[in-house]
Amino acid sequence: MFLALVVTPELREFLARVRGGTVRLFKVRIQDEQLVLGAYREPEKSWDQDYDHFLLPLLDDREPCYILYRLDSQNAQGYEWIFISWSPDQSPVKQKMLYAATRATVKKEFGGGHLKYEMFGTTEEDICLLGYQCHVSSCSGPAPLTLAEQELQRIKITEVRGQPAVSRAVITAEINVESKHQTLQGLAFPLQDTAKRALQQLAQKRLNYIQLRLDVEKEIIELANCSPTETRDLPRRVPKDTPRYHFFLYKHCHEGDYLESVVFIYSMPGYSCSIKERMLYSSCKSQLLEEVEKDYHLEVAKKLEIDNGDELTEEFLYDEVHPKQYAHKQAFAKPRGPAGKRGHKRLIKGTGETIQNS
Repeated sequence: MFLALVVTPELREFLARVRGGTVRLFKVRIQDEQLVLGAYREPEKSWDQDYDHFLLPLLDDREPCYILYRLDSQNAQGYEWIFISWSPDQSPVKQKMLYAATRATVKKEFGGGHLKYEMFGTTEEDICLLGYQCHVSSCSGPAPLTLAEQELQRIKITEVRGQPAVSRAVITAEINVESKHQTLQGLAFPLQDTAKRALQQLAQKRLNYIQLRLDVEKEIIELANCSPTETRDLPRRVPKDTPRYHFFLYKHCHEGDYLESVVFIYSMPGYSCSIKERMLYSSCKSQLLEEVEKDYHLEVAKKLEIDNGDELTEEFLYDEVHPKQYAHKQAFAKPRGPAGKRGHKRLIKGTGETIQNS
């Protein structure tokens, strides 16, 4: 059993003073069986601009710690904070247990009413800005599924797509283009200037193909390709190892009319991509499409999701843009009996009597 750790006078005084908002974040460590103050930083920009820049350098991949990060929002008690428990996989088991047992003490000393969210992380991806956004999204979403419900959901998804079921150990963040349920609600990366110019040229029909990619580090959407492209060239444009967004001006004839239809293609090559990439591409696409249609006046005729460029044939595109209209089936008609005959007589037995029905 671990002994209750002592909070140093320096840390206690700092905790009483810091709630006023003069500090953006600070670190608490365990040293010589005491809770001591580590590094701290004063705010420079908005909370989200400071976040990764301030937080990530404080993380030691072999030593756990607590980090309290101040948001710019306030409640009745003052500024709201995020309480982060950092416990890297490479740290000794005894240290992990000690920090886990002391977490409640730190929260009590600081004041639980100031805490808006609590996070736990073993890797940077768990608690970086993207990890925080995922955490907030999961907190506001529906209750988590049980293992049985997760398995059933996974089976339904793979059956609908016609793909073989994958191992439960594989976590998929893919979501269909038409789906309104996003992994990260409303996540939007800004468009790079060259990407904006390319979209303007597509709207003016000076370009007929644009490929966009996410720069995960810079958190922007940038232009990857805008080469002149015919329908037969499309399969070669789709990377086999990374997701992409594609806008293609599909020129074709339909019922005697010449048409130029903008088709949006979201290519996601299965599990050769990282979970982070799948989450980001899936979460950014709805905002991108909204911006493209609103700001660049591009009417997207069809939104497609593919995992292989070989699917993009002329026939496939035509059938997707102009789906066949099937006639309604006629209601089932009861077969008529033989001509001139009314069929056999039936005996209907009532209570205590027999009635002939002809």
